[in-house]
Amino acid sequence: MARPSHRIASLLYEIDPGSQVVASGWVRTRRDSKNGFSFIELNDGSCMSNLQIVIDASVPGYEEHIKEAGTGASLEVRGELKESPGSKQRVELHASEFTLLGKADGDTYPLQKKRHSFEYLREIAHLRPRTNTFGAIARVRNCVCRTIHDFFQERGFLYVHTPIITTSDCEGAGEMFTVTTLDQTPSSAGDYSEDFFGKKASLTVSGQLEAEIYACSVGPVYTFSPTFRAENSNTTRHLSEFWMIEPEVPFFELDDNMQLAEEFIKTLVQKCLDECAEDMAFFNQRIDKEIMTTLRNILDNEFRRISYTEAVDLLLASGKKWEYPVSWGTNLQAEHERWLTEEHFGQPLIVYDYPRTIKPFYMYCNEDEKTVRAMDVLVPRVGEIIGGSQREHRLDVLEKRLVECGLDAEEYWWYLDLRRFGSVPHSGFGLGLERAILLLTGMQNIRDVIPFPRTPKNAEF
Repeated sequence: MARPSHRIASLLYEIDPGSQVVASGWVRTRRDSKNGFSFIELNDGSCMSNLQIVIDASVPGYEEHIKEAGTGASLEVRGELKESPGSKQRVELHASEFTLLGKADGDTYPLQKKRHSFEYLREIAHLRPRTNTFGAIARVRNCVCRTIHDFFQERGFLYVHTPIITTSDCEGAGEMFTVTTLDQTPSSAGDYSEDFFGKKASLTVSGQLEAEIYACSVGPVYTFSPTFRAENSNTTRHLSEFWMIEPEVPFFELDDNMQLAEEFIKTLVQKCLDECAEDMAFFNQRIDKEIMTTLRNILDNEFRRISYTEAVDLLLASGKKWEYPVSWGTNLQAEHERWLTEEHFGQPLIVYDYPRTIKPFYMYCNEDEKTVRAMDVLVPRVGEIIGGSQREHRLDVLEKRLVECGLDAEEYWWYLDLRRFGSVPHSGFGLGLERAILLLTGMQNIRDVIPFPRTPKNAEF
C-alpha cells in the first residue's frame, strides 16, 4: 500500500523537526556535491517554496538513480525532517529512501532553468502550472472560489445550478455559440425541428434569467458556472469561455445591490491577502510592484458612487485625447474607466444610471425614460469588474422593452410570467472570475489566469 505523502507546505511551516515524513513532488533543481551527496529542491504545488532534500550516497538506489532525478522528474522521498543550517528555510528533509517515480529528459523538458515568456507558456499549458507564477495563480484562484461560496452561504444565499444550454439570449447581443447535432446549421430563420432539442439552442452567456426564477421563489440565490461568448475578440481582456458569479436578490433595489457588490469585492481581496500571503508577495515583487497598493486602496476606501452622466461630464472636461471619443449615450471604455479610478478619483467607484439604449432589456427603467438602474463597479488598474442592475419587475414596461430591443416576447413567456404572478423588485450583478484574478494578481492578460484559455482560433488542451 502506498504511503500517504505530506504536502510540502505542511512540512515547511507546520511539522516539527525530528519527524519521520514522506514527501512527493517534482524536482525544480538538483546540485551534486563531490563529497557524495546531492541537494534537491522539491515542489508539489502546495506553496511557492521548495523543500530541500538532502540525499547521500548511502541511501539505497543513490548511485543508480540520482542522475535521473533531474529537473521535472517526480520523486517520493522518505526521511527525517531536520532543522536547516541555512537561512533560506526552516527545515530540510534528510532522505533514508527515495523512489524515482517518473523521469524527465533534461534535454527536451520544456521548462528550463530560465524565465519563459507568458506567450510561450500558453503553448505548454499542460506544464505551466509547475512554474512559480502559474502555481501561485492556481492557489489564488482556488482561494477566491472558496471565498465566493463562503461569502454567499454565510449570508443565506442558495447556490443554484443554471443551464449551460439555453434557448434565450440574456444579453441580446447575439454572440452565442449554437449547439446542434445537424450536419449543417440552419440560418437563424431556418428549421431546427429535426435538431436534437427541436429548436435553436446555444451555450449560455449568463445564468441570470434563470437565477431570477429562483430568487423570486426561494430568496437570495447565486450561480457560479462557466459561460460562453462567441465574440471575435483577441484582446487581453476577453475569453470565449469564462466563469461567472451571479447573485440575484429579491426585494433588493439598486442601492442594496451596490452595497453587496462592494462588500463582495473587499471580502475577496482581504481573504487573498490573509490566506495567500506568500503568493501575493510574489505577485507584488515579480509581476506588478503596485498590486499591494492597489488592493489596500480597495480595502481602505468606501467605493465612491457617481452617475453615468457625471462620469461623462468629467471625461469631457478632462482635456485628454481619447482613443475612443466620449459622448453621452456611448459605452465607457477601459481607458475611461481607468482614468476615473486611477487619475481623477484615485479609488474604486460605482457608476450607475446608464443610458437605456446601451443596456439589456431586463434593466429597470428610470422615470426620465432615458436611463436604467444599471451599475458598474470600477477598480484601479482593471476598470470594470462587476456589472449589475435592478431588474425591471413591471410587466408593461418589460413588454415594451422587449419590443424596443427587437426581441420576441414569446421566447421570454416564462420571464414575463414572473411579472404576472407575484412580481417584486429584485436586483443582481455579475462578476467575471477571471477579471477578479487579474485584479488580485496584477497579471496583464486574461489568458494567463484561467487554466486552459479558449479564444478565437484557439481551443488547445
